[in-house]
Amino acid sequence: MTQHRNPQALVESLDFEGHGVAHVGGKTIFIDGALPFETVEYSSYRKKPNFENAQAVAILKESYLRVTPRCRHFGVCGGCSMQHVDARAQVAVKQRVLEDNLSRIGNVKPDSILSAIHGPTWGYRHRARLSARYVAKKGTVLVGFHEKRSSYIADMQSCEILPAKISAMLPAMRELVMNLSIRERMPQIELALGDAVDVLVLRIMDPLNEADEALVRQFADRHTVQIWLQPKGPDTAYPFYPLDAPTLSYSLPEFGIVMPYKPTEFTQVNPHINRVLVSRAIRLLDPQPGEHIADMFCGLGNFTLPIARRGATVLGMEGSEGLVQRAREGAKHNGLAERTEFQVANLFEITPEKLAALGRFDRMLIDPPRDGAMELVKSIAEDDSAPRRIVYVSCNPATLARDANVLVNVKGYRMEAAGVVNMFPHTGHVESIALFDKP
Repeated sequence: MTQHRNPQALVESLDFEGHGVAHVGGKTIFIDGALPFETVEYSSYRKKPNFENAQAVAILKESYLRVTPRCRHFGVCGGCSMQHVDARAQVAVKQRVLEDNLSRIGNVKPDSILSAIHGPTWGYRHRARLSARYVAKKGTVLVGFHEKRSSYIADMQSCEILPAKISAMLPAMRELVMNLSIRERMPQIELALGDAVDVLVLRIMDPLNEADEALVRQFADRHTVQIWLQPKGPDTAYPFYPLDAPTLSYSLPEFGIVMPYKPTEFTQVNPHINRVLVSRAIRLLDPQPGEHIADMFCGLGNFTLPIARRGATVLGMEGSEGLVQRAREGAKHNGLAERTEFQVANLFEITPEKLAALGRFDRMLIDPPRDGAMELVKSIAEDDSAPRRIVYVSCNPATLARDANVLVNVKGYRMEAAGVVNMFPHTGHVESIALFDKP
């Protein structure tokens, strides 16, 4: 009897999600767990006419880029996809992804490549949304990230990308949920770790009873955290215990700024990288006292307030009314209310007329979500009234490239520089920053 063997492939590169890329019989094969220069055996789990998705089942020749994953749950948990890749190589892969997108999608090339922004690669994640589920067949509760390509929750006892204190708390979180009367009605625990307090938001679909409340208070005291409860949407979250905990906040010491926020509001997951990113963005933007500057998709004012601290007046625009209100409070808290203005606006539906009505801006910072800022960049004037400098912070290299194509090839900007920001080590997420100038 002939024994069936898995097909083999020589891996040529990595894609933006950390999959090895090979070509076999005219088809592109994306192979989980495989690295460039490796010869691997693989098993396909998805086949299409032009490509296949596969899992490496044996490494026949190992790459020099391969390292031993630090997390014992790597390969099962879907939270990380690149722990088997040397950390420096991860950054190089992301830089290549950025440059390829700019060239292929945007038909643009930056005059210079910025040095990558990177920092701690472990314990960096100060924001996370963990799923919780009671599994009757196992008689236990699971708390963690989802398994790879699955709706199941990984059976996690620790997590290397969470701070050590939170990682060590995972078994206790499981025990807490297991002992609650609503263990089948509590699907999520959201983490928000600030400078002075660590907050856990319990998503509760039914109210806690008195015994539950006692257990939650004991947990909070034992682990020195503050518990919030969220009965419905994010806006319904409220502090439960202790009520005298410090205010949740993060800081930007270079600019003398402290940013209070609620645990369900958007902030960057990696505070170390965020500080460096804000510093670089302000340095590239180079705001001057007396200038009028726009911060588009401003959120809580992460960039707005540092720009104002440099002496400019800043208009921050954001689609969420709640975030705009928090940004106003943050400006007041930091003594910058007189130099800032915040408006609620759907920037995905902005028009040239609406943008022109806001007045002339000397410079502009754009920090959109993954969908990018196409309508905004299309609305920028093509004459001398346009901002002479734009800094674009991106969490999706494809939409950055698409928008850069408009800025450079339609609006007449020059792409002076671009570089990656390794906000999410060990994952395929590519964050970046780019500088555009009017010649």
